[in-house]
Amino acid sequence: MTSSTSGESQARTPTGPIGAHMRSGPLRAGQRVQLTDRKGRPSTITLQPGGEWHTHQGVLRHDLLIGASEGILVANDAGHEYQVLRPLLNDFVLSMPRGATVVYPKDSAQIVQVADIFPGARVVEAGVGSGALSISLLRAVGESGVLHSYERRADFKEIAVGNVEAFFGEPHPGWEVYLGDMQEEVLTVEAPGSVDRVVLDMLAPWECLDAVKTVLAPGGVWVSYVASVTQLSRLAEEIRASQGFTEPEAHETMLRTWHLDGLAVRPDHRMVAHTGFLLSARRLADDQTPLQLKKREKVSVASEEDRAAWPANDPEAVWDEASLKTRTVSGKKARKAAAYSQKIAAQAKEVFTRE
Repeated sequence: MTSSTSGESQARTPTGPIGAHMRSGPLRAGQRVQLTDRKGRPSTITLQPGGEWHTHQGVLRHDLLIGASEGILVANDAGHEYQVLRPLLNDFVLSMPRGATVVYPKDSAQIVQVADIFPGARVVEAGVGSGALSISLLRAVGESGVLHSYERRADFKEIAVGNVEAFFGEPHPGWEVYLGDMQEEVLTVEAPGSVDRVVLDMLAPWECLDAVKTVLAPGGVWVSYVASVTQLSRLAEEIRASQGFTEPEAHETMLRTWHLDGLAVRPDHRMVAHTGFLLSARRLADDQTPLQLKKREKVSVASEEDRAAWPANDPEAVWDEASLKTRTVSGKKARKAAAYSQKIAAQAKEVFTRE
């Protein structure tokens, strides 16, 4: 097992809440800004002294932005104007370097709410992926909280660390990333019953059931993010069978934006539909069994043929990227994303050293 403690890589120098210096005040070198053209197309760049942003419409010099107020309009050397704003968390997540597919902002927001992540909480997360969910969790636990993240791939860990430090402009004092399988490593790090919340984003979260049951405190919340119905069903049945949690609840969130143009007010033609399911349950006290809920609807009974066809009942079923039709990220792509995330993190951490 290996871990990286964010606070060990750089002493904290900025004053105020962590990351606040990246979110307000004049624009500074090392910060990322979002440039939106007249067609509403956003582009994100990192400001550097003497830097230039080249497009087919001309060149925009970074020095025109450094020291300026957020929210200005600026023209490049060809006269094309751009609206200049710092990217919000949603914008940052969708534009940051990535290896694994990120948890979309609509789902991160739901996870923080459903899991009831609070300032000062002790949270366990697996896997880390590109660090999108980690940023939301770290904002929610604050500087007094703790987030322990577990990731199998070393290249994904590098991408996540770079993205988190680029967003906050410095290492987060409450974050540590451990390399290895969560169900094995968490038992060596967390004391039994010491964790307030567990958030899992992995292919087979039921493999971590015993570990979650051990480290999660009574009343603690477990939220899992899964992509397919088969995963959702398997996890729900495993949680029920464990007799250690409340009845699991599941939902998905779909985001539909609207077109607003005078009297032409209607839903947009495109929307962010299915990205994943959220399943949540709460840890019961030791030696307690879940309350048997009365159900008014008729209980359906699966036939033996249905049961035999269901992957959850097949001991030889393999739950991996190939069987679940998920995208496998090559090592080359992950290394490229890791190098870029580390670059923007280094630029962000130089914000205060230049002053």
